[in-house]
Amino acid sequence: MKVMRKIIEIDEELCNGCGNCVIACAEGAIQIIDGKAKVIADKYCDGLGACIGDCPEDALKIIEREADDFDEEAVEALLEKQKAEKKPAEPVACGCPSSAMKTFPVAGAAEPCGCSNHASVQTSGGRSSLGHWPVQIKLVPAGAPFLKDADLVIAADCVPVAYPTFHADFLKGKAVMIGCPKFDDADEYVEKLSQVFKVSGIKTITAAVMEVPCCSAMPIIVKKALAKAGVEIPFEEVVVSARGEILS
Repeated sequence: MKVMRKIIEIDEELCNGCGNCVIACAEGAIQIIDGKAKVIADKYCDGLGACIGDCPEDALKIIEREADDFDEEAVEALLEKQKAEKKPAEPVACGCPSSAMKTFPVAGAAEPCGCSNHASVQTSGGRSSLGHWPVQIKLVPAGAPFLKDADLVIAADCVPVAYPTFHADFLKGKAVMIGCPKFDDADEYVEKLSQVFKVSGIKTITAAVMEVPCCSAMPIIVKKALAKAGVEIPFEEVVVSARGEILS
């Protein structure tokens, strides 16, 4: 039934497809379609605007117009459908070699990462500071032994490409998980990271992201995972420019 009510309107000219609003919408009413955020049906949108504050481009606003009435039962059915369509969060360790766990000896003593004032220090002999495999958020088991009591770097996967001394400045003595908050499933990330935070005794978290708007979803994902896990862990965000400079 059509009624006059408040509902979200998305300006597709301003929308950059970052997906922050998708994460913020508890009803699952917003999806990224053809690179733009869209309300998939009026009946799923409650019009309260919880998604607005997470948009870096101010592309969302609340308007009042004639629309289908908000349908809580339809929302529950939609969320169940979306949950059923998700891929399993935990890979089978004995399957694809990309998910087989490995740990590596790393030369040199661990040096703490002063994320607010990085120095351009090369690792000895250009050696890798990566101490484990896998590294993709989707593939790392929540109970992986290398996560136990670890300082954890959660990096957008463009960061190691842009930042020239990523291994020296970020990885020494730390565990790492990487992923893309724009192209991967944000809810799956929240679920996986919340499991990690619950069981692994993570000591500190550094979220390393690019300056582009879509990367701003990663710290939001981490915060949602911390809230879901019900734990408090020291958390720092580092923003890297496309030219490989620390911006904040």
